[in-house]
Amino acid sequence: MARGLRKGAFLMKRSGLVILMLAGSVAAACADVLPAPAPVAYAPPPSPVFNWSGFYIGVMGGYGLSERATVNGIVTTGNHIKGGFAGGTIGFNYQPVGSMFVIGAEADLSLSDARDTFAPWKFSNPWFGTLRGRAGFALNRVLLYGTLGFALGCGDADVTGSTVSRTHVGWTAGGGMEVGLTPNWSARVEYLFVDLADRPYAVTGVSNGFESSLLRFGINYRF
Repeated sequence: MARGLRKGAFLMKRSGLVILMLAGSVAAACADVLPAPAPVAYAPPPSPVFNWSGFYIGVMGGYGLSERATVNGIVTTGNHIKGGFAGGTIGFNYQPVGSMFVIGAEADLSLSDARDTFAPWKFSNPWFGTLRGRAGFALNRVLLYGTLGFALGCGDADVTGSTVSRTHVGWTAGGGMEVGLTPNWSARVEYLFVDLADRPYAVTGVSNGFESSLLRFGINYRF
């Protein structure tokens, strides 16, 4: 009986070795048939979308492409009050998340050396400012916009040494393009037409005003 038990144990060990060998063969065969897992490609995180919302301040300057004095509402011929200007800007933009539409408001004030002499009058526009609304579409870092609002400025008239200054009110309209350089800094180019309404000047004996076509460049810092 002991001999039978030893023989049974031997057969069980032999059967276990055979099963292990068969299992190893099957695993090797499956490894040859199944494809190796594809390597996982690295995907960089998406670039953040630029948003124009927030307050900003800036500096700007430019040149009057065509600045003319008016007489009783009529533009005088041969009169081109030319000159450069520079000043500061403050404003606010709002762009809803996920939208291309941008709205805002902006105010600016500039000092100007625009002047001209046409006998016997001398005219100059030493300063002007605007208060405007803005609306446009943002293509990520590029903002295309139109603008419309109020204008305010000073006019000086000199005739044979007698000078009179008047403050004029009027309107302005234009458009431009602004580009986001970094999350906080942007640069712009802009065209504005400014119409300062006529006011009476005792030294000229008539009412005079100013019309200006302005090309402006600026840098803004957004908070």
